[in-house]
Amino acid sequence: MTPAKVELGRRLFHDRALSANGTYACSSCHRQELAFTDGRARALGSTGELHPRGAMSLANVAYGATLAWADPRLTRLEDQARIPMLNEHPVELGLSGREDEVLRRLRADPDYPGMFSTAFPENPDPVSLANVTRAIASFERTLISGDSPYDRLVYRDETGTLSESARRGMRLFFSERLGCSRCHGGFTFSGPIAFEGARPIAATFHNNGLYNLGGDGSYPGDNPGLYAITGRTEDMGRFRAPTLRNIELTAPYMHDGSMATLTEVIDHYARGGRLVPDGPLAGDGRASPRKSDLIRGFDLDDRGKADLVEFLKSLTDRSFVTDPRFAAPSPSRAPQD
Repeated sequence: MTPAKVELGRRLFHDRALSANGTYACSSCHRQELAFTDGRARALGSTGELHPRGAMSLANVAYGATLAWADPRLTRLEDQARIPMLNEHPVELGLSGREDEVLRRLRADPDYPGMFSTAFPENPDPVSLANVTRAIASFERTLISGDSPYDRLVYRDETGTLSESARRGMRLFFSERLGCSRCHGGFTFSGPIAFEGARPIAATFHNNGLYNLGGDGSYPGDNPGLYAITGRTEDMGRFRAPTLRNIELTAPYMHDGSMATLTEVIDHYARGGRLVPDGPLAGDGRASPRKSDLIRGFDLDDRGKADLVEFLKSLTDRSFVTDPRFAAPSPSRAPQD
């Protein structure tokens, strides 16, 4: 981590030159104003191919014990950055087989050769795919979100930052009865964290009863969760709990964007699993034999649901989504709305 690596990573993160066809950047799927998500149910690649899952928020991604919805092997940001670059099923940035072409593009840029040399002075030929991933990872590690109204109350004792409704919602969120924080725990609101000097903690994945195809706990074939990696039936439908920071800005919800609002999400957990009454995805998630024991259901009246939504909105960090340090440098070839 050096300022030069971070600044190089910021420019690369926002630069469409990093896609094979010059139409997409990392920031196409990770938009700052949406807490570095993209507002889609499922991410869309540079060639128009639909991804099976939504783009995860990058808020506090440096602390993630794992970095994908359902792959415990991805624990380093440098390794994760290669996935959208080189993935072919689906195509995201579309660099597979065209790496040299993109590197030539970067070397021909008036600024990049000098920026790479400053960031990686020990390398005689610093413009490389490995250094691209190192620089982007350095920038991503600076994406720290911790200035929400909740943070100002808890860490700075600014007592007026939360409404009475949000305070009631906070008590519900951390209560044993609802148990929200059992999965969305810690300062990231996303479960286990990793940091230098910490005792290693295994990443956790949960089946929250979103699907129960055929009554045996099955999930759609393109989204079987951790099962796709391990092949173990007990891992069917298990996904990582995403961060709840800035959750107000990151709709739609769940790994496949199948829930549009926070109220819909709360109703799902209150019921103890989702009921899909008909169609190819029909099934009662509450009755799934694969569902986590933590998804027990609970009774909550309309005021309680509204209070819980207000608390979740108190996790919105407006300074994070407007911080110029994270925005595209100017001039740039960043995606345009």
